[in-house]
Amino acid sequence: MVHMANQIALNFAAYPHEEAVANVTNHLKSFWERRMKQQLHEYVAKGGGGLHELVIEAEKRLK
Repeated sequence: MVHMANQIALNFAAYPHEEAVANVTNHLKSFWERRMKQQLHEYVAKGGGGLHELVIEAEKRLK
């Protein structure tokens, strides 16, 4: 899950920061099923070790 989320973030990392976060958020909303998003929420709640900062910011917007 961490690797997959980070790959998404890396695809958008060259965009301006706000646009990158919005794109990562949109991707997670559009393509990740509910269980995957729940796993991401739980992982971030436990510290989110190893996650790209764009993923952490996007996760907050999913709530």
